[in-house]
Amino acid sequence: MQSNSFLLYGAYGYTGELIARYAAQYNLQPVLAGRREAALAALAGKLHLPYIALDLDNAPALQEALHQVKVVVHAAGPYDFTARQMITACLQTGTHYIDLNGDPDIFEMIRQYDAAAQAAGVMLLPGAGFDVVPTDCLALFLKKAMPAATRLQLAFTILGSTLSHGTAINTLQKLGDPGAARINGAIVREPVGQEGMWVDFGVKRMFTCSLPWGDVATAFYSTGIPNIRSYTTMPLAAFWLLKIQSLFNWLLRKPGVRNFLKKQVKRRPAGPDDNMRSRAVSLVWGRVTDAQGHTVTARLRTPEAYDVTAYAVLHITRKILEGHFTAGYQTPATAYGEDLVTELPNVHRELV
Repeated sequence: MQSNSFLLYGAYGYTGELIARYAAQYNLQPVLAGRREAALAALAGKLHLPYIALDLDNAPALQEALHQVKVVVHAAGPYDFTARQMITACLQTGTHYIDLNGDPDIFEMIRQYDAAAQAAGVMLLPGAGFDVVPTDCLALFLKKAMPAATRLQLAFTILGSTLSHGTAINTLQKLGDPGAARINGAIVREPVGQEGMWVDFGVKRMFTCSLPWGDVATAFYSTGIPNIRSYTTMPLAAFWLLKIQSLFNWLLRKPGVRNFLKKQVKRRPAGPDDNMRSRAVSLVWGRVTDAQGHTVTARLRTPEAYDVTAYAVLHITRKILEGHFTAGYQTPATAYGEDLVTELPNVHRELV
Protein backbone atom coordinates (compact mmCIF):
# COMPACT_ATOMS: atom_id res chain seq x y z
CA MET A 1 0.00 0.00 0.00
CA GLN A 2 1.07 3.60 -0.59
CA SER A 3 2.19 5.68 2.39
CA ASN A 4 -0.85 7.96 1.92
CA SER A 5 -3.38 5.08 1.94
CA PHE A 6 -5.97 4.33 4.61
CA LEU A 7 -8.95 2.01 4.85
CA LEU A 8 -12.33 3.73 4.64
CA TYR A 9 -14.95 1.33 5.94
CA GLY A 10 -18.54 2.28 5.08
CA ALA A 11 -17.31 4.15 2.01
CA TYR A 12 -20.59 4.01 0.09
CA GLY A 13 -22.62 5.67 2.84
CA TYR A 14 -23.40 9.36 2.50
CA THR A 15 -20.57 10.61 4.73
CA GLY A 16 -18.18 7.87 3.63
CA GLU A 17 -18.58 8.88 0.00
CA LEU A 18 -17.98 12.52 0.91
CA ILE A 19 -14.73 11.57 2.68
CA ALA A 20 -13.67 9.54 -0.36
CA ARG A 21 -14.44 12.44 -2.72
CA TYR A 22 -12.47 14.97 -0.65
CA ALA A 23 -9.47 12.72 0.06
CA ALA A 24 -7.45 13.93 -2.92
CA GLN A 25 -7.50 17.47 -1.48
CA TYR A 26 -5.42 16.08 1.40
CA ASN A 27 -3.16 13.99 -0.87
CA LEU A 28 -4.69 10.82 0.58
CA GLN A 29 -5.89 7.67 -1.14
CA PRO A 30 -8.60 5.71 0.63
CA VAL A 31 -9.09 2.02 0.04
CA LEU A 32 -12.86 1.81 -0.12
CA ALA A 33 -14.36 -0.93 2.04
CA GLY A 34 -17.71 -2.22 3.23
CA ARG A 35 -20.01 -5.23 2.93
CA ARG A 36 -21.71 -4.48 -0.40
CA GLU A 37 -19.36 -5.23 -3.27
CA ALA A 38 -21.62 -3.81 -5.98
CA ALA A 39 -21.87 -0.44 -4.21
CA LEU A 40 -18.10 -0.39 -3.64
CA ALA A 41 -17.34 -1.24 -7.27
CA ALA A 42 -19.63 1.54 -8.52
CA LEU A 43 -18.03 4.16 -6.23
CA ALA A 44 -14.50 2.93 -6.96
CA GLY A 45 -15.15 3.21 -10.68
CA LYS A 46 -16.45 6.76 -10.30
CA LEU A 47 -13.55 7.93 -8.13
CA HIS A 48 -10.81 5.69 -9.59
CA LEU A 49 -9.94 4.23 -6.21
CA PRO A 50 -9.16 0.68 -5.01
CA TYR A 51 -11.74 -1.23 -3.01
CA ILE A 52 -12.22 -4.40 -0.99
CA ALA A 53 -15.46 -6.04 0.15
CA LEU A 54 -15.29 -6.97 3.85
CA ASP A 55 -17.72 -8.21 6.49
CA LEU A 56 -16.90 -7.05 10.02
CA ASP A 57 -17.80 -10.50 11.32
CA ASN A 58 -15.13 -12.12 9.13
CA ALA A 59 -12.24 -11.46 11.53
CA PRO A 60 -9.45 -13.12 9.46
CA ALA A 61 -10.33 -11.15 6.31
CA LEU A 62 -10.71 -7.92 8.26
CA GLN A 63 -7.33 -8.37 9.94
CA GLU A 64 -5.69 -9.17 6.62
CA ALA A 65 -6.99 -5.90 5.17
CA LEU A 66 -5.97 -3.88 8.22
CA HIS A 67 -2.44 -5.30 8.11
CA GLN A 68 -2.03 -3.35 4.85
CA VAL A 69 -2.78 0.11 6.30
CA LYS A 70 -1.82 2.27 9.27
CA VAL A 71 -5.24 3.89 9.74
CA VAL A 72 -8.87 2.88 9.41
CA VAL A 73 -11.65 5.46 9.18
CA HIS A 74 -14.70 3.61 10.44
CA ALA A 75 -17.72 5.31 8.86
CA ALA A 76 -20.23 2.47 9.16
CA GLY A 77 -22.67 2.84 12.00
CA PRO A 78 -24.66 2.34 14.10
CA TYR A 79 -21.56 1.91 16.22
CA ASP A 80 -23.50 -0.06 18.82
CA PHE A 81 -23.24 -2.91 16.31
CA THR A 82 -19.97 -2.23 14.47
CA ALA A 83 -17.36 -0.59 16.71
CA ARG A 84 -16.21 -3.56 18.79
CA GLN A 85 -15.37 -5.77 15.81
CA MET A 86 -13.29 -3.05 14.16
CA ILE A 87 -11.50 -2.01 17.35
CA THR A 88 -10.65 -5.62 18.23
CA ALA A 89 -9.14 -6.11 14.78
CA CYS A 90 -7.21 -2.83 15.03
CA LEU A 91 -5.65 -3.84 18.34
CA GLN A 92 -4.54 -7.13 16.82
CA THR A 93 -3.05 -5.52 13.71
CA GLY A 94 -1.62 -2.30 15.19
CA THR A 95 -3.94 -0.12 13.11
CA HIS A 96 -5.04 3.31 14.32
CA TYR A 97 -8.81 3.73 14.62
CA ILE A 98 -10.94 6.83 14.06
CA ASP A 99 -14.69 7.04 13.60
CA LEU A 100 -17.65 9.44 13.30
CA ASN A 101 -19.46 8.48 16.50
CA GLY A 102 -21.50 10.99 18.48
CA ASP A 103 -23.11 8.74 21.12
CA PRO A 104 -21.87 9.18 24.72
CA ASP A 105 -22.39 5.49 25.46
CA ILE A 106 -20.17 4.45 22.57
CA PHE A 107 -17.44 6.89 23.62
CA GLU A 108 -17.52 5.37 27.10
CA MET A 109 -17.42 1.85 25.68
CA ILE A 110 -14.43 2.61 23.44
CA ARG A 111 -12.58 4.20 26.34
CA GLN A 112 -12.57 0.78 28.02
CA TYR A 113 -9.97 -0.25 25.41
CA ASP A 114 -7.55 2.52 26.48
CA ALA A 115 -5.01 0.27 28.24
CA ALA A 116 -5.07 -2.30 25.43
CA ALA A 117 -4.58 0.44 22.83
CA GLN A 118 -1.63 1.90 24.73
CA ALA A 119 -0.04 -1.54 24.95
CA ALA A 120 -0.55 -2.03 21.21
CA GLY A 121 0.75 1.45 20.32
CA VAL A 122 -2.59 2.22 18.69
CA MET A 123 -4.63 5.43 18.89
CA LEU A 124 -8.41 5.13 19.27
CA LEU A 125 -10.01 8.45 18.38
CA PRO A 126 -13.79 8.22 18.06
CA GLY A 127 -15.77 11.33 17.19
CA ALA A 128 -13.39 12.64 14.53
CA GLY A 129 -16.09 14.52 12.61
CA PHE A 130 -18.60 17.26 13.44
CA ASP A 131 -19.34 14.91 16.30
CA VAL A 132 -17.26 16.08 18.24
CA VAL A 133 -14.28 18.01 16.83
CA PRO A 134 -15.74 21.58 16.97
CA THR A 135 -17.39 21.20 20.37
CA ASP A 136 -14.48 19.28 21.92
CA CYS A 137 -11.96 21.89 20.77
CA LEU A 138 -14.18 24.73 22.00
CA ALA A 139 -14.49 22.99 25.36
CA LEU A 140 -10.71 22.86 25.83
CA PHE A 141 -10.37 26.45 24.57
CA LEU A 142 -12.83 27.59 27.25
CA LYS A 143 -11.17 25.49 29.94
CA LYS A 144 -7.84 27.19 29.22
CA ALA A 145 -9.58 30.57 29.38
CA MET A 146 -11.03 29.66 32.80
CA PRO A 147 -8.95 26.91 34.46
CA ALA A 148 -11.18 26.88 37.56
CA ALA A 149 -14.37 26.17 35.57
CA THR A 150 -16.78 23.74 37.22
CA ARG A 151 -19.58 23.86 34.62
CA LEU A 152 -19.54 23.61 30.83
CA GLN A 153 -22.44 24.22 28.47
CA LEU A 154 -22.14 23.58 24.74
CA ALA A 155 -24.76 24.28 22.08
CA PHE A 156 -24.86 23.94 18.31
CA THR A 157 -27.12 24.57 15.37
CA ILE A 158 -26.86 23.89 11.64
CA LEU A 159 -28.56 26.43 9.39
CA GLY A 160 -29.67 25.54 5.89
CA SER A 161 -28.93 21.80 5.83
CA THR A 162 -30.59 18.46 6.54
CA LEU A 163 -29.72 15.00 7.87
CA SER A 164 -28.25 12.10 5.96
CA HIS A 165 -29.97 8.71 6.03
CA GLY A 166 -27.34 7.36 8.40
CA THR A 167 -27.63 10.20 10.89
CA ALA A 168 -31.42 10.08 10.82
CA ILE A 169 -31.51 6.31 11.33
CA ASN A 170 -28.99 6.49 14.16
CA THR A 171 -31.25 9.09 15.78
CA LEU A 172 -34.29 6.85 15.35
CA GLN A 173 -32.40 4.02 17.07
CA LYS A 174 -32.41 6.20 20.21
CA LEU A 175 -36.09 7.22 20.10
CA GLY A 176 -37.64 6.80 23.50
CA ASP A 177 -34.27 6.45 25.23
CA PRO A 178 -33.28 8.88 28.01
CA GLY A 179 -30.94 11.82 27.61
CA ALA A 180 -27.76 12.33 29.60
CA ALA A 181 -25.66 14.97 31.33
CA ARG A 182 -22.36 14.91 33.24
CA ILE A 183 -23.05 15.81 36.88
CA ASN A 184 -20.25 15.88 39.46
CA GLY A 185 -18.09 13.80 37.16
CA ALA A 186 -20.60 11.03 36.45
CA ILE A 187 -22.91 10.53 33.46
CA VAL A 188 -26.48 10.77 34.74
CA ARG A 189 -29.58 9.75 32.77
CA GLU A 190 -32.28 12.39 32.47
CA PRO A 191 -35.12 13.20 30.06
CA VAL A 192 -34.15 14.61 26.67
CA GLY A 193 -34.87 18.32 26.88
CA GLN A 194 -34.35 18.43 30.64
CA GLU A 195 -33.09 22.01 30.27
CA GLY A 196 -33.87 24.71 27.75
CA MET A 197 -32.24 28.10 27.18
CA TRP A 198 -31.85 30.86 24.62
CA VAL A 199 -28.42 31.09 23.00
CA ASP A 200 -26.89 33.95 21.03
CA PHE A 201 -25.04 32.21 18.19
CA GLY A 202 -23.88 35.53 16.77
CA VAL A 203 -25.92 35.18 13.60
CA LYS A 204 -29.15 34.99 15.58
CA ARG A 205 -30.53 34.18 19.02
CA MET A 206 -32.18 30.75 19.12
CA PHE A 207 -33.88 28.48 21.64
CA THR A 208 -32.00 25.29 22.53
CA CYS A 209 -32.68 22.23 24.67
CA SER A 210 -30.39 19.64 26.23
CA LEU A 211 -29.63 16.36 24.49
CA PRO A 212 -27.12 13.51 24.95
CA TRP A 213 -24.46 14.85 22.53
CA GLY A 214 -21.07 13.16 22.59
CA ASP A 215 -19.42 15.89 24.67
CA VAL A 216 -21.24 14.60 27.74
CA ALA A 217 -18.61 11.87 27.53
CA THR A 218 -15.64 13.38 25.72
CA ALA A 219 -15.44 16.91 27.13
CA PHE A 220 -14.94 15.52 30.63
CA TYR A 221 -11.74 13.77 29.50
CA SER A 222 -10.62 16.79 27.47
CA THR A 223 -11.18 19.35 30.23
CA GLY A 224 -11.76 17.67 33.59
CA ILE A 225 -14.84 19.88 34.08
CA PRO A 226 -17.25 17.82 36.21
CA ASN A 227 -20.60 19.28 35.09
CA ILE A 228 -21.40 19.25 31.38
CA ARG A 229 -24.55 19.64 29.30
CA SER A 230 -24.97 19.80 25.53
CA TYR A 231 -27.81 21.54 23.70
CA THR A 232 -29.18 21.94 20.20
CA THR A 233 -31.79 24.21 18.68
CA MET A 234 -35.44 23.19 18.83
CA PRO A 235 -38.78 24.94 18.32
CA LEU A 236 -40.39 25.89 21.63
CA ALA A 237 -43.47 23.83 20.81
CA ALA A 238 -41.35 20.72 20.33
CA PHE A 239 -39.52 21.43 23.59
CA TRP A 240 -42.80 21.50 25.53
CA LEU A 241 -43.89 18.30 23.77
CA LEU A 242 -40.74 16.63 25.11
CA LYS A 243 -42.02 17.31 28.61
CA ILE A 244 -44.71 14.65 28.10
CA GLN A 245 -42.62 12.35 25.89
CA SER A 246 -42.09 9.96 28.83
CA LEU A 247 -45.74 8.92 28.44
CA PHE A 248 -44.97 7.63 24.95
CA ASN A 249 -41.39 6.33 25.29
CA TRP A 250 -42.63 2.73 25.45
CA LEU A 251 -44.24 3.21 22.05
CA LEU A 252 -41.23 4.97 20.50
CA ARG A 253 -39.04 2.02 21.51
CA LYS A 254 -41.25 -0.49 19.68
CA PRO A 255 -39.37 -2.10 16.72
CA GLY A 256 -42.43 -1.69 14.50
CA VAL A 257 -42.57 2.07 15.12
CA ARG A 258 -38.85 2.51 14.52
CA ASN A 259 -38.95 0.38 11.35
CA PHE A 260 -41.86 2.42 9.99
CA LEU A 261 -39.97 5.66 10.59
CA LYS A 262 -36.80 4.22 8.99
CA LYS A 263 -38.78 3.48 5.83
CA GLN A 264 -39.92 7.11 5.74
CA VAL A 265 -36.30 8.28 6.11
CA LYS A 266 -35.14 6.12 3.21
CA ARG A 267 -37.69 7.76 0.91
CA ARG A 268 -35.94 11.11 1.37
CA PRO A 269 -32.72 12.21 -0.39
CA ALA A 270 -29.57 10.53 0.97
CA GLY A 271 -28.41 13.83 2.47
CA PRO A 272 -27.80 17.48 1.60
CA ASP A 273 -26.52 17.95 -1.94
CA ASP A 274 -23.39 19.91 -2.85
CA ASN A 275 -25.32 23.13 -3.38
CA MET A 276 -27.09 22.92 -0.03
CA ARG A 277 -23.86 22.16 1.82
CA SER A 278 -22.06 25.05 0.15
CA ARG A 279 -24.69 27.51 1.43
CA ALA A 280 -25.22 26.05 4.91
CA VAL A 281 -23.37 27.05 8.08
CA SER A 282 -22.78 25.40 11.45
CA LEU A 283 -22.66 27.46 14.64
CA VAL A 284 -21.27 26.35 18.01
CA TRP A 285 -21.57 28.19 21.33
CA GLY A 286 -19.91 27.39 24.63
CA ARG A 287 -19.86 28.79 28.15
CA VAL A 288 -17.89 27.84 31.27
CA THR A 289 -18.76 28.90 34.79
CA ASP A 290 -16.68 28.75 37.96
CA ALA A 291 -17.77 28.22 41.58
CA GLN A 292 -18.20 31.98 42.09
CA GLY A 293 -20.52 32.32 39.10
CA HIS A 294 -18.01 34.00 36.75
CA THR A 295 -18.41 33.01 33.10
CA VAL A 296 -16.47 32.92 29.84
CA THR A 297 -18.29 32.48 26.53
CA ALA A 298 -16.99 31.65 23.05
CA ARG A 299 -18.42 30.87 19.62
CA LEU A 300 -17.40 28.98 16.50
CA ARG A 301 -18.64 29.37 12.94
CA THR A 302 -17.84 26.49 10.60
CA PRO A 303 -18.92 25.16 7.21
CA GLU A 304 -21.85 22.74 6.95
CA ALA A 305 -21.57 19.79 9.36
CA TYR A 306 -20.96 17.00 6.84
CA ASP A 307 -18.25 19.04 5.14
CA VAL A 308 -16.65 19.65 8.56
CA THR A 309 -16.76 15.91 9.17
CA ALA A 310 -14.96 15.12 5.93
CA TYR A 311 -12.35 17.84 6.46
CA ALA A 312 -11.71 16.83 10.07
CA VAL A 313 -11.43 13.11 9.38
CA LEU A 314 -9.02 13.62 6.52
CA HIS A 315 -6.95 16.20 8.42
CA ILE A 316 -6.61 13.83 11.37
CA THR A 317 -5.86 10.85 9.12
CA ARG A 318 -3.05 12.78 7.47
CA LYS A 319 -1.61 13.70 10.88
CA ILE A 320 -1.58 10.05 11.92
CA LEU A 321 0.04 8.91 8.69
CA GLU A 322 2.75 11.52 9.25
CA GLY A 323 3.44 9.95 12.66
CA HIS A 324 1.61 12.52 14.78
CA PHE A 325 -0.52 10.47 17.17
CA THR A 326 -0.77 9.46 20.82
CA ALA A 327 -1.44 5.81 21.68
CA GLY A 328 -4.54 4.94 23.70
CA TYR A 329 -8.01 6.41 23.84
CA GLN A 330 -8.05 10.06 22.76
CA THR A 331 -10.53 12.82 22.12
CA PRO A 332 -9.84 15.24 19.26
CA ALA A 333 -8.67 17.89 21.75
CA THR A 334 -6.47 15.59 23.88
CA ALA A 335 -4.79 14.32 20.73
CA TYR A 336 -4.35 17.60 18.85
CA GLY A 337 -5.28 20.52 21.11
CA GLU A 338 -7.95 23.19 21.10
CA ASP A 339 -6.72 24.71 17.83
CA LEU A 340 -7.35 21.56 15.77
CA VAL A 341 -10.72 22.90 14.61
CA THR A 342 -9.20 26.21 13.48
CA GLU A 343 -6.88 24.26 11.16
CA LEU A 344 -9.93 23.28 9.09
CA PRO A 345 -11.13 25.48 6.19
CA ASN A 346 -13.31 28.51 6.93
CA VAL A 347 -13.56 28.12 10.69
CA HIS A 348 -13.78 31.25 12.84
CA ARG A 349 -13.56 31.32 16.65
CA GLU A 350 -14.20 34.23 18.99
CA LEU A 351 -14.46 35.01 22.67
CA VAL A 352 -17.72 36.83 23.37
